[in-house]
Amino acid sequence: MPTNEGQQRHARFLPLTQMVNLALLSAIAYVVMVFGRIPVVLFLKYDPKDVIIVIAGLIYGPFSSFMVSLVVSFVEMVTVSDTGWIGFAMNLLSTCCFACPAAYLYKKKQSLVGAIIGLVIGGLLTVAVMLLWNYLLTPIFMNMDRAIIVPMLWSAFLPFNLLKVTLNAALTMLIYKPVVGALRKANLIPPSTAALPKAKRNLGVILVSACVLLTCILYLMASNGVF
Repeated sequence: MPTNEGQQRHARFLPLTQMVNLALLSAIAYVVMVFGRIPVVLFLKYDPKDVIIVIAGLIYGPFSSFMVSLVVSFVEMVTVSDTGWIGFAMNLLSTCCFACPAAYLYKKKQSLVGAIIGLVIGGLLTVAVMLLWNYLLTPIFMNMDRAIIVPMLWSAFLPFNLLKVTLNAALTMLIYKPVVGALRKANLIPPSTAALPKAKRNLGVILVSACVLLTCILYLMASNGVF
């Protein structure tokens, strides 16, 4: 039976290739988590693993983000984490709330606008969900009365999660195209069928993302007493 060009191209990229790529992205996410952790406030630390996980979802879809997040969160729990099952649950929730909606919305609208909308909605959902789960689980983890934790929701957890999703979104916008371009050059993922955005628009996004990233980095440095 004759096949069209799209079917022939798709046939070259078997599920095994996708599994290998997701395993590679999981390993990268774990490494950047181990070596990229930055203390922010209380026991909360920022690391950029969610950037790698959302990129996996932007390439392969939301279920891939979930699977990478599950693997990385579990390996983190049994290797370097000191927060046990609570840390595992919070990591999984936080990452999935950010990466899965972003990947789903980008899959529906594969464009620059789709990516931005997905990252913004994923970030807002993460902040809202983590406020709830910090309210529920942090008193257990810290062995404190819930009445003591409630003020921390607004003074510590809310700013931390806002900073986290902002950093993750800015980093994703900066490195997504180079990462995907490298994978395509290596013939590990198929060519894009989405319309390419205009160059000026890309430059604007890069500049805005870089400014946001720089602002967040300066905030982290100030909060850690660097200057």
